[in-house]
Amino acid sequence: MGDMQELLIIGGGLAGCEAAWQAAERGMNVRLVEMRPATPTAVHHSDRLAELVCSSSLKSLSLTSASGLLNEEMRRLGSLILACGHAAAIPGGQALAVDRDEFAARVTAAVEGHPGMAALTGSRSLAFFDAIAPTLEADSIDQTVTFRASRYDKGGADYLNCPFDRAAYDRFYDALLSAERFVPKHPDDTRYFESCLPIEVIAERGRDAPRFGPLKPVGLDDPRTGRWPHAVVQLRQENRAGTLYGLVGCQTQLRRGEQERVFRLVPGLEAAVFARYGQVHRNTFVDSPRLLTPHLHLRERPELFLAGQLIGVEGYVESAAAGWLAGVNAARRLRGEPLLVPPETTMLGALVRYVSDPWVESFQPMNANFGILPPVDARGRAARKQAHSDRALAALDAWWTTVNSER
Repeated sequence: MGDMQELLIIGGGLAGCEAAWQAAERGMNVRLVEMRPATPTAVHHSDRLAELVCSSSLKSLSLTSASGLLNEEMRRLGSLILACGHAAAIPGGQALAVDRDEFAARVTAAVEGHPGMAALTGSRSLAFFDAIAPTLEADSIDQTVTFRASRYDKGGADYLNCPFDRAAYDRFYDALLSAERFVPKHPDDTRYFESCLPIEVIAERGRDAPRFGPLKPVGLDDPRTGRWPHAVVQLRQENRAGTLYGLVGCQTQLRRGEQERVFRLVPGLEAAVFARYGQVHRNTFVDSPRLLTPHLHLRERPELFLAGQLIGVEGYVESAAAGWLAGVNAARRLRGEPLLVPPETTMLGALVRYVSDPWVESFQPMNANFGILPPVDARGRAARKQAHSDRALAALDAWWTTVNSER
């Protein structure tokens, strides 16, 4: 940032695009620098901005879920990522599932088409390993075996469910544990994000661990039996045309040949054709509690803002939310305006306080969850979730009205 009030943003992921858009909307000249396509990565497949490399879901839209609350906060704050997500939405039950290609195309078009973009060019840290689930061609799935349903019939029958009986599950489990895996270059330093563990790592915790985790059958009545199966692999539509389906919760580090062997043991996937294999990739993050203020700038370099997975927020919308705040505050700093911190009772406010709290000694990535919000006076889990959501949105609206009235 200099005399010409040009804001330099490095990285064209979700956080970078959100930050660039918010700053440009506030009158800044923005230069967005992204290394792709000149320097490709192992997990990206296109030259578009904001390409989703893990799940194709921006998580829940339910206001009684932590991710749904953050989604709604971002929508009310004018998020580019949420606007493009809704425009590219495909069936996903209560989740905001998107067509990957359309979503990236919409974000890219918006950023490149904004008159405030001056240019779009290519050109102590910690780390964790994240994993991606395989994607299958829809016409290779045996839909005489699978059944359509969403858990407890919420949000429509938008998932294909592959039901295991006990014998089939045991065969799958044994094959999963014995399969050959990709081994990182530095295995002694391999740490996984707990909310995105490879399915085989979950399986190491016990035979029932997967079916009490990502393969849980709870709320899924098999229409042929009227009962919950022993375990279930859910398949989520990955594109608007419905030609691709992803294996929900089946992130993996298995070798490609082993993925074919193991996942074809899932009922209905015996002839599955893999459009994309699962893989692991390394995410780097800084020791944010030691480095950042709640405004998301460095304590020692107030002109330098950080956002996205780099600061230790985990998840698509969480990364975009951090980008929103960093972009808004960078623009406000250039304009000589006071910097913003959302109320601590909002999900966005709670996230930025978590990553900037020096009290946190052993810092690990965090996604949206009700545990980081201040307590509410309500009894029962459902009542507490509703109370958190009501309080957060009321606080957000009041805060944002005040901020806008001061402009």
